[in-house]
Amino acid sequence: MKCRHCRTPLDDPRDVFVDLGAAPPSNAFLRAGDLARPELHFPLKVMTCPECKLVQVDELQRHDALFSNDYVYFSSFSSSWLAHAERYVEQASERLSLGRDSLVVEVASNDGYLLQYMAARGIPCVGIEPTAGTAEAARAKGIETIVEFFGADFARRFVAQRGRADLILGNNVLAHVPDIDDFVAGLREALAPAGSITVEFPHLLKLVQEAQFDTIYHEHFSYLSLRTVQRIFAAQGLAVWDVETLPTHGGSLRVWAQHAANPRPVEARVAALLAEEDAAGMRGHAFYRGLQARADAIKHDLLAFLIEQKRAGRSVAAYGAAAKGNTLLNYAGIRPDLLPFVVDASPHKQGRFLPGSRIPVLAPEALQQHCPDFVLILPWNLREEIAAGHAAVRGWGGRFVTAVPELRIF
Repeated sequence: MKCRHCRTPLDDPRDVFVDLGAAPPSNAFLRAGDLARPELHFPLKVMTCPECKLVQVDELQRHDALFSNDYVYFSSFSSSWLAHAERYVEQASERLSLGRDSLVVEVASNDGYLLQYMAARGIPCVGIEPTAGTAEAARAKGIETIVEFFGADFARRFVAQRGRADLILGNNVLAHVPDIDDFVAGLREALAPAGSITVEFPHLLKLVQEAQFDTIYHEHFSYLSLRTVQRIFAAQGLAVWDVETLPTHGGSLRVWAQHAANPRPVEARVAALLAEEDAAGMRGHAFYRGLQARADAIKHDLLAFLIEQKRAGRSVAAYGAAAKGNTLLNYAGIRPDLLPFVVDASPHKQGRFLPGSRIPVLAPEALQQHCPDFVLILPWNLREEIAAGHAAVRGWGGRFVTAVPELRIF
């Protein structure tokens, strides 16, 4: 294996960031007819590049298989994520003076969760989305959507037909591309001379500090710091001019970039966050070597909790058929004997089974039907939203539980 950015060999055992065994892709949900067939499992061992500090998994399964037409993640089923998108549109349109003569392109636009707010402002916009099901949902909202993977070749073809974009945005896609250099080259190709790029991604600093190992799965090829992203962008002639810290996904960054030749001044937040990363030790080696023990402790504590409840005759169900939950359940080896079902608001997941663990996914109404003693919230980053939306759990004496960064009952 070689680093997907700088091509440094990654064959030293000391470069292992964390090894989570083997698991199926986290969004490869099963239908009832699939239960009689075996599932493909792929190693989930993550490496740190000693040169550029890009944390990464190998592309053991092609990205076009991971993001297929049967992809089940639809962004619009989270109210907090929709609110986040609407706030961004308001901020970006005002900061960049976007209007009816502008062009906005969103890469990995999913079901139109964000561009619907651009369109409502009368700003011309186009979504680029490789999964047909989510693209169809976006088109139903009136959002022009092109079903294709984004890269330098696509960007050149797009520019020849539509021109360059004043704003290109990508939320939680930079980590999902196997060829990160080609992807960023595509951003450069499609960007107008005075345009801006924004990308959001979970911050590697938070992942390590809060032991968020469950955010690691095959669809996430890269785990990113600001300094590494700055380096990858610079290699393609792009410069970071601002950065924001966000609460989404347990702690994310929003990076603002432009063509390196542009005169827009660099905001002080860039240097401040780089200094914070350096102070945490992200330029050294020790920072990347403590996650395994913490992941193991989380696994053991969750297993002990579930076994204790089982022996005591108390019931546990889960909320949120999220990819991060699948990483946690598969690493811990949890099956329906300890966790009989998970509920999820997305009808695209209901009636299916979690990959690997094969736990059935039911509609949220199943909580009121079964009244479990505990509800394990798998997407812990949405804990407040989920707990507030299902306050009835407390009505029958139930309690909520999260497992990351440590087991908490609340």
